[in-house]
Amino acid sequence: MTRRKRRTTPAKQNWYKMDLHIHTPASSDYKQAGVTYLDLLQEAERKGLDIIAFTDHNTVKGYQIMIEEIDGLELLERLGRLNHEEEQRLKEYRRLLQKILLLTGFEFTATFGFHILGIFPADTPMRDLEFLLLQLNLPREKLDEGATDMGATTDVLNAYRIIDEAGGLVIAAHANSSHGVALQGLSFGGQTRIAFTQDEHLHALEVTDLEKRGRKTTTRFFDGSKPEYPRRMRCIQGSDSHRLMRDPNNAKNLGIGERVTEVLLAERSFTGLRAVFLSDDFARTRPYRATAAHPFDYIQTARDEGPNIVQEFHERYGKRGGYLDAIVADVGAFANTNGGTLYIGVPADPHKPPTGIGNAPSRVLNQLRTAIETGITPALAMTADIQETQSIKVIRITVPRGNEPPYAVDESQIYIRSEAETTLAVRDEIVALVKRGLKTGKAHPTPAPTPPSPKAPDAITRDRDPKSTTSPPRTGVEIANVETRQGTRYYTMRDLRNGNLVKNVTRRSARRLWRYAIEESENNPVVHSQVRWLGDLGLWKRREHGKLVRHDLVQRTGNTLRVYYGVTEDGLHGNWNALVGE
Repeated sequence: MTRRKRRTTPAKQNWYKMDLHIHTPASSDYKQAGVTYLDLLQEAERKGLDIIAFTDHNTVKGYQIMIEEIDGLELLERLGRLNHEEEQRLKEYRRLLQKILLLTGFEFTATFGFHILGIFPADTPMRDLEFLLLQLNLPREKLDEGATDMGATTDVLNAYRIIDEAGGLVIAAHANSSHGVALQGLSFGGQTRIAFTQDEHLHALEVTDLEKRGRKTTTRFFDGSKPEYPRRMRCIQGSDSHRLMRDPNNAKNLGIGERVTEVLLAERSFTGLRAVFLSDDFARTRPYRATAAHPFDYIQTARDEGPNIVQEFHERYGKRGGYLDAIVADVGAFANTNGGTLYIGVPADPHKPPTGIGNAPSRVLNQLRTAIETGITPALAMTADIQETQSIKVIRITVPRGNEPPYAVDESQIYIRSEAETTLAVRDEIVALVKRGLKTGKAHPTPAPTPPSPKAPDAITRDRDPKSTTSPPRTGVEIANVETRQGTRYYTMRDLRNGNLVKNVTRRSARRLWRYAIEESENNPVVHSQVRWLGDLGLWKRREHGKLVRHDLVQRTGNTLRVYYGVTEDGLHGNWNALVGE
């Protein structure tokens, strides 16, 4: 008799409010006198916080002072020598530390002044953290100073690695602001920013614009759609408070809990928190909104951005009409490309209401899982779950970048994601997928493509001389070569996102953007005098399709004109931005 396998019920998850960037009077630049450590906990309670972290500049002295105070009160309690005020103080500490998960850590100043948060469990010995700071080349005599200026310590990438290997959460502090690794407003080279924001030991970016929308936001920049930033980064917010409450004379000096992130946990613990930060489920953190009637809707935010290389929307899901087949094809394409997320029961048009998945969401979820599991080989560790947007239940499918490409649909169809389009892979793309699969292997899984690091850990590369040759855009296609065989033209197409060459493309076999480029080159070749030039860079055409704007661009190299078709805003950089007016 075969015993049926019992299904386990997943643990109930709850949203918790957290502020992981709180300074104490142990930071030398603390801006409010007379604040006690009990005051900090009481203010966190008033703000409704569930999880907080003390993160003083280059020291754990603040957390240590609080622990020593509690230890002293407990010693007096054991000796029977507590007075009434001390008894109440100890009782209040116990109550608050039972109610609030207080984590320890520090805000480390790496070389060139970049700030990194290291967050650790509450029971981490202070000696271990001080030793860690010494490993990060913090001068021993400055361990208790709480100062921001530490001189030559450890470079950013090594600091990430050391903190991560010690078991901590590694968060780039105020990444989009001063002393932030996103290097906004600084004339540092792009390769440095890529390395500092895509490193495998970095768990999240703390940003100051988490609530804002639009393509200029930090979250949008690091959502995995940028060619040179293929690893999607979790973005959170914290108060970076140097006061108990906001400064009435300077609104920029925030108090505790002024910028809060919510996190979805089955258990409020450091272990559970770290698991979220290591996961690919980006819906488990969101900016906290005090108005409960309007919580942050990450699905609507995704719809506002629209389909791209890492996200797609399907209004319908039935087998009839080919909707289910299209969903499975998208899953295979994401696995073969850079991973991504599908939303089912959601129109791509952000102005249309979600259609939902009917009255039996669990049944639809199981149907989709079965179709994907039986339709794609080899097996793929995707996740599918039920989410809610505008009070309507929809399905989200999260697809990792696969470790065993190529992934085939119905054993023979191999799809890839080309910007916002899922298409069948051609021969050269299949060869590239096979090579990738042989290189990674099942025993050695790899994340999304790792961008190049700076030449040396401490090296900061400046932007290139504007007079020097500008590299091509990073999206779109270029016709690299054309030859005629037996009356048929065969094109070699260069994918500007990854530099791959695809040979033997004909008008008939070309996918949408390739066909456009071929038809334009044949029927509407570039006229030099009609190009809008900026030095050796030129704008030939600008086309709008919904929210998506594509540019046909030209570059002079000697006596040759290189033409780049269908370049999106994600592919523009440097002087290309100046050319099109971005």
